[in-house]
Amino acid sequence: MTTDLRVLDPSDWDRWFGTLRNAFGGALGSSAEEREAWRSVTESERCIGAWDGDECVGTAGAFTFGLTVPGGAVVSAAGVTMVSVAATHRRRGILTSMMRRQLDDVRSWGQPVALLTASEPEIYGRFGYGVGTRQLSAEIDTSRVSVTVPADDGDHEEIRLRFVALDDARETIESVYARLVPGRPGMLERRPNWDRKVLIDPPEDREGASALSCVLARRGEGDDAEVVGYALYRIKPTWDAAGPSGTVVVDQVAGLDPVTYATLWRFLGEIDLTSSVSVSNLPVDDAFQFLVSDVRRSNIRLRDSLHVRLVEVGAALAARTYQAPVNVVLEVEDAFCPWNEGRWRLTGDEKGASCERTADAADLSLSVRELATMYLGDTSPAALARAGLVRELRPGALTEASVAFASPVAPWLPHGF
Repeated sequence: MTTDLRVLDPSDWDRWFGTLRNAFGGALGSSAEEREAWRSVTESERCIGAWDGDECVGTAGAFTFGLTVPGGAVVSAAGVTMVSVAATHRRRGILTSMMRRQLDDVRSWGQPVALLTASEPEIYGRFGYGVGTRQLSAEIDTSRVSVTVPADDGDHEEIRLRFVALDDARETIESVYARLVPGRPGMLERRPNWDRKVLIDPPEDREGASALSCVLARRGEGDDAEVVGYALYRIKPTWDAAGPSGTVVVDQVAGLDPVTYATLWRFLGEIDLTSSVSVSNLPVDDAFQFLVSDVRRSNIRLRDSLHVRLVEVGAALAARTYQAPVNVVLEVEDAFCPWNEGRWRLTGDEKGASCERTADAADLSLSVRELATMYLGDTSPAALARAGLVRELRPGALTEASVAFASPVAPWLPHGF
């Protein structure tokens, strides 16, 4: 029987989500709290299911986000999510048909960019997605590593740290997060209910660690005090023959200024009965690595994070700014979204940009996947050219584009979706 793709009816959500859970080995939505959090952020009209008769055999959805791009503008983006195919229906073209339908839909919604985090990165390149951001993780030996807090300028009130119940801190955390969004490419403007979704804390997912603790950083006293940062973390207690050797498992750290951020990191590294700090998602240029006394004992690693797809090449490239003046013709290959194929003239600088169709000779030749990899400034065209993925057709065009596409702040996805 052929499969039928259709928009998700909210009444079918349980069966649809059940297919997704099975595909991920039952690890997703394992608690009622987590399941309801997923339901609360699901945009049914932007989700599709593949049905074999009455059986749901494939799922795919999209969240509505605003994506910060270089220059600080926020671009409407589709956060592709909850993609799965039942094990009984693999290799029948279901995933490809869902990706085809979804990108057509994203284009019709007027969103120039699609985003996803990949459980298996090799899957999505054939659909035009490229790695747009990376994330840094670290295992810091705090028995031997200390954190230096930079000197304040003397005009600020002392920073005070206080524990706050998670439910009482949600709005404050979201407010601090929203202030940080414009300052770093890759960050997401969130819709309602995401403040709860990103703070979900089911006991079965803690892997032996404590419940999530929240510390707020404030400047000032009383009613005039301003929250300028926060830290969310767990404690995973362990003991050996020498005594306590627990781990501080960091979920989020945010500070509106360097002193606040460093103060929070020093706090995390000095919690009693612990000897290490573990963190899995930081920007690749995160300040902590310049504040620690021994970066080698911080055991830093990198991996891919946000995968980006330019759905409308012209609109996407015109939405960001460029660090230096650029005027290049890009010859773009895009077999999956053929409306993007052909030559585009990109002109722009730090004030704005345009990207229009042209018949002029090409300066650079590349696929839409490489263009997506360059888009947020994480990877330069020159780096991709050294891998043979970008071809320079006009001498000097590669350097011009590489300088222009760079971002002074590394792009970063703060959380999955």
